[in-house]
Amino acid sequence: MKTLGILALMVLAGASHADELYNNGPVVNGFGRSVLMPPATTLGFGDQTSSANLVAEDFTVTGTGWTISDIDFFGYQTGAKSFGFQGVTWSIVSGDVNTGAVVASGVTSVTDGGRVGYRVTTTTRRNRDRGIYDIKADIDDVMLGAGTYWLTWSLTGSASFSGPWQPPTSDGRTGNAQQSVAGADFGTLTDAGSGLTVELPFVLNGSVTAVPEPATVATLAAGLAVLALRRRRKA
Repeated sequence: MKTLGILALMVLAGASHADELYNNGPVVNGFGRSVLMPPATTLGFGDQTSSANLVAEDFTVTGTGWTISDIDFFGYQTGAKSFGFQGVTWSIVSGDVNTGAVVASGVTSVTDGGRVGYRVTTTTRRNRDRGIYDIKADIDDVMLGAGTYWLTWSLTGSASFSGPWQPPTSDGRTGNAQQSVAGADFGTLTDAGSGLTVELPFVLNGSVTAVPEPATVATLAAGLAVLALRRRRKA
């Protein structure tokens, strides 16, 4: 049986590879800035674990499925000059973000992926009070089949500064980002000034598994059959 298992692994080896599976950015522009453009007035949206505030975005798994191994979140704390994030509370939901099935969840410690830029206004482009950080969460592997899911999250940061705050994507595009305030149901996230919907940046990393070629599958089946026959003759 050990030989059979090794043969199967040899055929399947190389069918998957590490990859950036999904990127819902950009986080900043080419100058390292996320600029609040009038008539928008909201610099950042609340996603503080301490206040039970969460945000959510959807994503679609394609092909034969993904294995997600780590997630990059992005956020800032006003006035913080260094990385002060401690953890993220997250979940992956299949179906409706409020009523769907939670397929994975966790409270995960985070590491500093570096400061990627700053959240600023059109009149304060040189301001450095709101440094946006790449917040890396190494999660237990999550295997997902093809389909649409929601990623929900809230962040824990340093109590010395306000936030954490979630910036929208720097391209200002509209979308279907959601927010839950104080543990209430999720609702569509809109900017207070413009009234427009937003998108939120995040990155999913892991591996995607390819389907073996028919000839490879046939070779594996034939090999397993021969090995099984030999084992029976030796019994």
